[in-house]
Amino acid sequence: MIAIVRWVWAAMLLTVSGVAWATPSTDAMAQSLWQRSSAPGVAYAYIENNEIGAGAHGEVLIGSGEQVTADTPFPLGSISKSFTALAIMQQVEAGQLRLDDAISTYLPAFATGPGETITLRQLLSHTSGYSTLQGNENRLSRDMGDDVLQRQVEQIASWQPANPPGQSWAYSNANYLILGAVIETVTGRSYAEYIETEILDPLGMSRSFVADGSTRPEMVAAHLPWFGGRWALSGRETDRLNAPAGGVIASARDVARYLDMMMNQQDDLISAEHKALMMRPASEVALFYGLGWYVDTTNQMVSHTGLIPGIETLAIMQPAERRAAVVLVNASGGLGFGETVDLRYAVALRGVGMDYSPGGGVWGRKILTLTFWLLPFLFVSGVVIAWLKRSGLRAKTGLSGLFSLWFPFAISLALAWVCLALLPSLFGVSIATLARYQPDWTIGLWASAASGLLWAVLRLGVYHTAGQAAEERSR
Repeated sequence: MIAIVRWVWAAMLLTVSGVAWATPSTDAMAQSLWQRSSAPGVAYAYIENNEIGAGAHGEVLIGSGEQVTADTPFPLGSISKSFTALAIMQQVEAGQLRLDDAISTYLPAFATGPGETITLRQLLSHTSGYSTLQGNENRLSRDMGDDVLQRQVEQIASWQPANPPGQSWAYSNANYLILGAVIETVTGRSYAEYIETEILDPLGMSRSFVADGSTRPEMVAAHLPWFGGRWALSGRETDRLNAPAGGVIASARDVARYLDMMMNQQDDLISAEHKALMMRPASEVALFYGLGWYVDTTNQMVSHTGLIPGIETLAIMQPAERRAAVVLVNASGGLGFGETVDLRYAVALRGVGMDYSPGGGVWGRKILTLTFWLLPFLFVSGVVIAWLKRSGLRAKTGLSGLFSLWFPFAISLALAWVCLALLPSLFGVSIATLARYQPDWTIGLWASAASGLLWAVLRLGVYHTAGQAAEERSR
């Protein structure tokens, strides 16, 4: 979901080097990295020589004792976009769609709206002009009625794209919600029904399904970072609205079957020609993204990450070698604490015969997180000190005195802007959306902003009330 994931992926690829596949060490490595990450559970699967291997560690729900297996369903997050793209290609081959047609051809809501010229190909490759922020915000309520996707897309049709279509690349969930509505419109079936009937069932993905708004107790529970620990979201509800962008739920072993189909160079769910089209750069402005997949032409790798609150996933393929791997973690990584990056990338890259060297900067991330966790305590201490030493504040005079009072106020305003606007925008979300993924970090941001303003306003208030009292005494 988060735009910077593509930069993370690029950075990871810079750290890999080829090694021989070593099956006996893979499970031990996965277990060690899983324990270090503090994630409740992990499942993984890989393909080599047309065979699927798999493993898992940990619990479905922290403290439950119920073990994760390679057949436990996990929400795939944005890996689901590749399923939506595959469904679109099926309808292209059936003659129902054409990639370079405007979406207004299929969705009347776009006929007179700002996005009327956007094409299916541009939606598939994230070159439609819709921004990351637009894709992450402005959703309807969590009402899961049968028409919720169509109603959301009708709302999107009124949006002005942040950039002209076809001119730039920006990862946006809005693109795939629109594509999901196209699938429903041209097939006359719900998105979930179509994907399950035309993709999951033919591939024998028996432990997989699509979000339909119901609670599915058979899938893992999601876990959010919580001040160095984990906070379980035990409800296990599925999000029907977000299904085309992130709502396929599948086991690691089932995803391996899906990846094998994408690499087999055979005509089956779609033609081999269209599989290849999906896994190469879509255009000059999408050199690292195809149709539903990230593409790295340097390392001949195809991939996608997935992120929903409390779940992180990764699938990678080397189509030329017919190797692939998927790693599913039932936790969102914290920032500096409880990170899952090493777990996901080390296991996945080993699955395609490559090694992984951890990136640096973890202490910088830890310090950043600790800063926002500790700042509120420092500001509250400042409030207490300001009150205890209020006579000194009231004695300030002249320009230097005013500067010492008003400059901290300006700094506290700037800090509030950084905490509540700038930092969330770097992730392509609002502060409210960031809270769904990083609640502990968001609490630190809110508390830092609020306590900083309280400290600065109190200092000014003490000084100002002293001036008023002096005027009253002089009358």
